[in-house]
Formats: sequence, structure tokens, C-alpha cells
Amino acid sequence: MISYSELKKGVKIVLDGEPCEITESAPLFKARGHSVLKTKVRNLKTGSVFSRTFHPSDSFKEPDISKIEAKFLYSHRNKYVFCEKDNSSQRFDLTSQQIGNRSNFLKPNQIVEALIFEGETVNIFLPIKIHLKIIETPPSLKGERAQAGTKTATLETGAKINVPPFIESGDTIEINTETEEYVRRIE
Repeated sequence: MISYSELKKGVKIVLDGEPCEITESAPLFKARGHSVLKTKVRNLKTGSVFSRTFHPSDSFKEPDISKIEAKFLYSHRNKYVFCEKDNSSQRFDLTSQQIGNRSNFLKPNQIVEALIFEGETVNIFLPIKIHLKIIETPPSLKGERAQAGTKTATLETGAKINVPPFIESGDTIEINTETEEYVRRIE
């Protein structure tokens, strides 16, 4: 059992029979020493995020979650199809709502981490840093390289992110998938 005092960002719990992860938590102190914990919770099955307030008397079951390596195959009509890394006959699909913004950084044959809850694959997680190629970005103007600023670039997955002015089309860059931001140029 997970107690109130153990609730913090990243902790996974079973809430209303569903696996959930706490994404934000902030203690709120009320009069006479009574405190509550205001949180944002993400349902790992549906991908929905909601607010919930927990009290010191609350306790939760720890979800029985296992992880496997999976490979992204393709997407079609808001469904994302994956298979086990070493067994392409074991396929599963997730909806765009379950995956959320992570779909912006999925490319075919990319290895991800799949979460399994009660025998069912409920979600995937990307590596924190991935390498993607720039397909299109406006050319840099002379003298612009020395100035601070950003420009919009289109990645090979179709996502658009802000990059420094010195980045050119064809460059490979590293992206932080949690913040969805440029980290550095690779090539």
C-alpha cells in the first residue's frame, strides 16, 4: 500500500481501478495543522489528466505494472501500432489520446518502453532524448548566427519545434521528449 506521505511526482497508484501516475503535487496547509495534497494525475490507460485532492487518511494500492521493450510500426486513423521488440507477431495498438504529444516524436522502427497492467498494454514511454532529422527549416541569414533567437523547423516525424538559427535542413538534432525542446545538434 502507498500512503499519503509517499505521494509525489512520478509515483504510480491504482485510483478507481485504473493505473495512474502523479504528474504534479503540492501540499496545501489548512487551519489547525490539517493538510491536503493537491495533485494532477494522469490515467495511464486513457491518457487523460485530472486534478485530485488527497487527505492524510488516504492510502492506495500499488499497480502491478511491468515493462517491455516495443517497436513502433505505423499509425493509421488515430491508432498507433506496436509490436514486441523481438517478436513481431505480438502486436498491440494504442489510441492517439493514450499516447498524447509523444506521437510527435514517433518514427517507424523506433524502440519504446511499453507498460503492461493486468495483462493489457496500456501505454508507451519514449526515451527522454531522441535523435531526429530536420526536414525543413528557413535558411539562416548572414549575421544571424551570432544573435540569440529561434526559428521553426519541421522534423522527419512531421512535428514542428523551435531550433537555434544555425540549424539547417538535413541536420540531425537531439530532442528532449519530456519538454519537447531542442537539446543539441548531432550532425
